[in-house]
Amino acid sequence: MYWQTSRFRIDLRQPVVMGIVNVTPDSFSDGGSLGGVSDALAHCESLIAQGAGILDIGGESTRPGSPAVPLEVELQRVIPVVQAARSLGVPISVDTYKPEVMRAALDEGADIINDIWALRQPGAREVVAAHASCGVCLMHMHRDPQTMQQQTMTGDVVQAVSDFLLEQAQALMRLNVARDRIVLDAGIGFGKTVEQNFSLLANQNALLQRSNFPWLAGWSRKSSLGAVTGLPVNERLGASVAAALLSVQQGAQVVRVHDVRDTVAAIKVWEAMRQEQPIDQATTSTRIGKNTI
Repeated sequence: MYWQTSRFRIDLRQPVVMGIVNVTPDSFSDGGSLGGVSDALAHCESLIAQGAGILDIGGESTRPGSPAVPLEVELQRVIPVVQAARSLGVPISVDTYKPEVMRAALDEGADIINDIWALRQPGAREVVAAHASCGVCLMHMHRDPQTMQQQTMTGDVVQAVSDFLLEQAQALMRLNVARDRIVLDAGIGFGKTVEQNFSLLANQNALLQRSNFPWLAGWSRKSSLGAVTGLPVNERLGASVAAALLSVQQGAQVVRVHDVRDTVAAIKVWEAMRQEQPIDQATTSTRIGKNTI
């Protein structure tokens, strides 16, 4: 399984860690930590050294209640970082829903568009379709960032998310966008309750099988982790790594995270376990017997 992007054909047979690069002053967990292009580039280089296989650059916070950012402001935040990071040797993703930012980022060498609106903004699908080979991640979001937690989803959330993502993927493919360019994301925290988020995680493997698309999971430092652990956002490392690893175990091919080094280490341990063949009960008993004599 592969993800075709502008410059890279990403091998998804092993989990890929997408490192978050927020060039925003108000993101929910790390807003304002990157002061300019040089800081952002240094952060990109650090994430790659830690094992990030993709960099995801975002210039607008989408935390619940966050205000929309003017187009020119987002362009000023994102495009210089894309220009600086495109030579680092890994795919560059841009987290945006604005068609104008998508077009500018792709023109500057970005490889992937990661859209919380699943390309539902007017003109967004056409931008992606016109770019012959860029990758795209379509995410499910209930309502919009300003109102999504005021009235969360109701009913069968797993079925609703699955139906929505398949509909958006099919609409994009009708514009001759190849299937191998598309990855799906359930949108953890975007208009869902804590229980609904964990239901999506528990049923993620079924969602993958039904959609037959690769899956991206974004649990890093989310409020649902705080709800079940009681930990503030800056103390959710362990919970974030656990959620990422559970997502991988449930079939996710890409995990979007802040804490790349620890997530990569956890996945390496999981992969080492998978490479070992289970020992049948008789063999286990024999080994135990030999060790105790």
